[in-house]
Amino acid sequence: MALIVQKYGGTSVGSVERIQAVAGRVYKTVQAGNSLVVVVSAMGKTTDGLVKLANEISPNPNRREMDMLLSTGEQVTIALLSMALQELGQPAISMTGAQVGIVTEAEHSRARILHIETTRLTRHINAGKVVVVAGFQGTSNAGEMEITTLGRGGSDTSAVAIAAALGASFCEIYTDVPGILTTDPRLVAEAQLIDAITCNEMLELASLGAKVLHPRAVEIARNYGVPLVVRSSWTDAPGTWVTSAQPQGRSLINLEIARPVDAVEFDTNQAKVALLRVPDKPGVAARLFGEISRQKVDVDLIIQSIHEGNSNDIAFTVTTPILKRAEAVAAAIAPALRNPSNPKSDEAEVMLEHNIAKVSIAGAGMIGRPGVAAKMFATLAEAGVNIQMISTSEVKVSCVVNAAECDRAVLALRTAFEIEGGEEGTRGQGGQGGQGRQGGQGGQGRIIEQTSPLSSPSPLSPLSSLSPLSPSSPPVRGVALDLNQARLAIRQLPDRPGMAAKLFGLLAQHNISVDMIIQSQRCRVIDGVPRRDIAFTVSRIDGESAKEMLTQVAAELGWGEVVLDSAIAKVSIVGAGMVGQPGVAAKMFEALAQHQINIQMIATSEIKISCVVAQEEGVKALQAIHAAFGLAGSEKVVVPA
Repeated sequence: MALIVQKYGGTSVGSVERIQAVAGRVYKTVQAGNSLVVVVSAMGKTTDGLVKLANEISPNPNRREMDMLLSTGEQVTIALLSMALQELGQPAISMTGAQVGIVTEAEHSRARILHIETTRLTRHINAGKVVVVAGFQGTSNAGEMEITTLGRGGSDTSAVAIAAALGASFCEIYTDVPGILTTDPRLVAEAQLIDAITCNEMLELASLGAKVLHPRAVEIARNYGVPLVVRSSWTDAPGTWVTSAQPQGRSLINLEIARPVDAVEFDTNQAKVALLRVPDKPGVAARLFGEISRQKVDVDLIIQSIHEGNSNDIAFTVTTPILKRAEAVAAAIAPALRNPSNPKSDEAEVMLEHNIAKVSIAGAGMIGRPGVAAKMFATLAEAGVNIQMISTSEVKVSCVVNAAECDRAVLALRTAFEIEGGEEGTRGQGGQGGQGRQGGQGGQGRIIEQTSPLSSPSPLSPLSSLSPLSPSSPPVRGVALDLNQARLAIRQLPDRPGMAAKLFGLLAQHNISVDMIIQSQRCRVIDGVPRRDIAFTVSRIDGESAKEMLTQVAAELGWGEVVLDSAIAKVSIVGAGMVGQPGVAAKMFEALAQHQINIQMIATSEIKISCVVAQEEGVKALQAIHAAFGLAGSEKVVVPA
């Protein structure tokens, strides 16, 4: 017998008929011999209606009272679903977040779960009841028993946290689509179902705007090894399994606020190739990386900085043994990128840098915590380590530093983030998959198949034959589009240790999360001080306030103009299978070039490549890339209203 947690979203319980249909599915699962906890959202658009009522009373309603108001939506659903189950003869009991023992921070509207008191929950399960839990809510631990809500995606978070606390066999997330799709079916109707995907891949897709699963829910699943399946509420199709490595004994206390970083990684077998002042026009990146692909040169990090005048800088890192080949490719293509009327200009200058290392912090707990990257930069600054390149993803922040400073950087980061482990990591293993690892759990870009903990196969158990690492798996699993970002650029930032720490520390103090970070390769000496430009993306709603705050301190901290661009889109490809495949980036860039879409910025991690393009070209870019990687299926997915 399995212990299963099921979660049903608002559309799945949007009417009496749909609640009765959910009750029928739950009853069928119990009759198959399983114990069940069901987590539900508010019916349909109930939460939107409650927010509208509050806004009619006050333009800026009190957050405590908003939590009190919004928590009522789920209470309606749990009572109705429990009644429906009882009508079918199935014992059931409804419980609010407080009654079930979900204890959170005392942060109204955005609380994180601290722990779950499972005694009462377990007693009802052992009595043969289906426990129907109100998602999205909990209660603070401050003695006042304040009702708190978890913020957007809170019911997903509630369900996976309960599954982790109970040691459930797996957690099923029921929604209005068949599972995890290769892209948004509202933008590409032929988007196809992904059978299985790793938590790391899902974290990237969820954070890029794929709304089927909230990143916080995936973070908990990854940290505690909870197998997840996303399925349609309307069919019995198998859905998509989200797999993770087995956890290493993480405590269930401080469930969502435990240490955000669980590993420090390094790779000393790296060299950097940069092309400075390449033309800012469609096709340049496609041409460069197309030739790199043809020469079988495996690239690790790729960054393209913001344009200056009519040119950009493009830099990439490779393993030391293939540096000569990478240099030859860059040198051969550089003349073709220069202005024909002035072929001896300093355009498309090739710059090489040996003796560099990549140091990284990794962990799913970094999501939505702006202080983590800032802490990394501050730690490196205090150790006297200057940052040459920065690459960010949802589960990793990487910095390229001088190789002679690598040991000092790793030791400082291990101390700052309290990472235990061996004194030495693997050095010189090269490429995207070969970082040395200092302590911690499972590896970024490494896929470990998670099979079901059930003792025997059943129609409800994960499909053990499905593994995202299988040879037939495509290198790209999904394509995502984020139209809710803005880009900030700071000109002439002093190039010395501590500047990135000050900049991103300020943003963290104002609770502004940063996504892509690109540091220009071009360095200018102004008044005896070497300076570089730096650009980064934030949520569009934070753009204006971030610009104002950074402009106010510009003179004090010695940087130049702060420029905001809100008319951008970020299109990304995600897939653990792209590791060690040089042609993936080239194919993405070529798809954009064929549609005359100019790339404004590029940033990569081991399993993600992101490009910033003009906002009006975002949808076209997503559709072009999705088609280029052959991700379209033969059937159209219809999302219910």
